[in-house]
Amino acid sequence: MDKRKILFSLRRIQGQVNSLKIPWIEKSRVKLDPYKILIFCVLRLRTKDKVTEQAFKRLSQKASGVYEMVKISTAEIERLIYPVGFFRSKAKAIHYLSKELIEKYEGRVPHRLEELLSLPGVGRKTANLVLSLGYKRPAICVDTHVHRISNRLGWVTTKSPYHTELKLKKLLPKKVWSKLNPLFVAFGQNICRPLRPLCNKCRVRNLCLKRGVKYEGTKVKRS
Repeated sequence: MDKRKILFSLRRIQGQVNSLKIPWIEKSRVKLDPYKILIFCVLRLRTKDKVTEQAFKRLSQKASGVYEMVKISTAEIERLIYPVGFFRSKAKAIHYLSKELIEKYEGRVPHRLEELLSLPGVGRKTANLVLSLGYKRPAICVDTHVHRISNRLGWVTTKSPYHTELKLKKLLPKKVWSKLNPLFVAFGQNICRPLRPLCNKCRVRNLCLKRGVKYEGTKVKRS
């Protein structure tokens, strides 16, 4: 697809997303703290957003930084983050990750992609989110929404989030890289849903190839 059409589509999507619910992490001050972004990402895996937010707030009240986190037991972390999915394994992961940051990086979250990826439990999605939100560096965080919507629109033809990231970096100017994830998360949760997307409500429906779309929905949730 022509790059100008892609940028036009992004502006149209942005205009629609402005009236929809955006990811909590984008609205909170969490995004200013790389460590808190890491912890939030660990908690939200296979967990509903509302449950993640509440668990994160409870944990942050008890331990707001890496040095405070290693002082509390994994059992206490379990209690604070319950009922997030896999809360026991996540409590251990948070404790271990915090220790690694202290031992290897003097308690600081690294700002290089390669170093972030070397941390236990940190994948490209989390690493790119830390770079884009925590360090304000251009990065594309490709989650299920970014991967699905980019392919559905016809911007890329890829099988994995990794290859989607590489293709999008070639297509998009760096100034919009970090905007893509929060934009597509809100758009993907409310309009361009995995099943029964609301194509009749979509402002870029005439520019979309509708790859993989079999059934369309009719109602949109607003907040």
